[in-house]
Amino acid sequence: MKTVELYARVRHAVLIEGISERAAADRFGINARTVSKMLKFSVPPGYVRRKPPFRPKLDEFSGVIDAILASDKDQPKKQRHTSKRIFERLRDEHGFTGKITIVKDYVAGWRQRTQEMFVPLVHPPGHAQADFGEAIGVIGGVECKIHFFAMDLPHSDAIFVVGYPAETTEAFCDGHVRAFAFFDGVPQSILYDNTKIAVARILGDGKRQRTRVFSELQSHYLFTDRFGRPGKGNDKGNDKGKVEGLVGYARRNFLVPIPVFADFEALNGHLLEGCRKRLTDRLRGHDGTIGERLQHDLAAFQKPLPAPYDACDKQPGSVNSLSLVRYRLNDYSVPTAFGHQKVLVRGYVHEVIIACGANVIARHSRSYAREDFVFNPLHYLALIEQKTNALDQAAPLADWKLPEEFATLRRLLEARMGKSGKREFVQVLRLMEVFKIDDVAAAVRDAITRGAVGFDAVKHLVLCRIERRPPRLDMTIYPYLPKATVATTSARSYMDLLAGVAA
Repeated sequence: MKTVELYARVRHAVLIEGISERAAADRFGINARTVSKMLKFSVPPGYVRRKPPFRPKLDEFSGVIDAILASDKDQPKKQRHTSKRIFERLRDEHGFTGKITIVKDYVAGWRQRTQEMFVPLVHPPGHAQADFGEAIGVIGGVECKIHFFAMDLPHSDAIFVVGYPAETTEAFCDGHVRAFAFFDGVPQSILYDNTKIAVARILGDGKRQRTRVFSELQSHYLFTDRFGRPGKGNDKGNDKGKVEGLVGYARRNFLVPIPVFADFEALNGHLLEGCRKRLTDRLRGHDGTIGERLQHDLAAFQKPLPAPYDACDKQPGSVNSLSLVRYRLNDYSVPTAFGHQKVLVRGYVHEVIIACGANVIARHSRSYAREDFVFNPLHYLALIEQKTNALDQAAPLADWKLPEEFATLRRLLEARMGKSGKREFVQVLRLMEVFKIDDVAAAVRDAITRGAVGFDAVKHLVLCRIERRPPRLDMTIYPYLPKATVATTSARSYMDLLAGVAA
């Protein structure tokens, strides 16, 4: 197709300079008939096909291609036919002898003609949509996948984003709790995709069977739910009616460049600041800022905000012979006194709490590894006190980082008391079941300085430290201290000394 610039030059030469069409054809190296066309139009006319393309080798197979592409709509996206696969099937199953190019052109045209269209929507205030997204980040010096929960208010375009180590039930619930706290209210309805966290089964006629946890969350906050169409991915893009989707916006604006933070708490502080800054933005087509339009959303929210939902995953469990409870492929310790008992595990985003009956018996930091053992050394000290031979090989104590004075105390006890010294050392460790490690460590240092090496002395000193009273140790009970004989002084002795001085 000839350029607009060439059109202008040819038309100027003929119509202004007055040269003939043939002379213009010779000057510009084009056909004389082309010159005539240029004189009729000021710009190159668009190409218009007068007849449908004639493809003798493909036309008889078009029905087969249409059927394949139509059936693909009901298949998973990752298992739909490519143009190459359709060509191979036409060749192998139907005797097609044409080239792959005409198949690709036909498929591209079919997909363009059948591409779904959407209706522009308006968004009344008081409604929300929520979704999870993924991004790469560096947390605590380790590169990992960040799963972030995002809630958007389509009317105002206000957004809330929070990151988690994994897309779990407890993260889903915790994201709602935090979002409602951020907006200081509960939306009338929330639009979701068909996440398994919320939807246990998709029934006929667009109905859903909700999961137990999602039903609990919904009953607590009393919002209604809406879901996208099954098999259509996330319909929120159409419902939102904007070019940029919620998750994509959050990833591009809050998580680029790759975020580097010490922990998820620091990351979420960064995300929260981004959400607050967005409130000052003024989007195209709107008079006020996002924060100003947010007031219309908040006015339509349900208030007052109820007490926060207990955002956790509850699972029954049992304590095995190693005093461990399995939760999400990892094992967490409990005190050995609860061995072989039934327990309830509450899994939070960053914490695992284990209860036996009405009593909380263990708290641990949540592990997102696989087949990990999470020990609290204090849980095993009562049993080790009975089985002192296990002290050196006890796995729960292997990575226990104690102050150096504890190792000194153990050497002194075992040197002076043998096996019973090992038991007394375990008894000292058990003081940390009741008292803070800093107080016990200070008492151990004081006991070593005084030469009062023993459990009773350490216990007395730690109590004195806490109660802020001077220690009063009975030193007669420590036979390892050096002994000195102190005699009673008589008056005669003083007189003898004085007589000696006078002489």
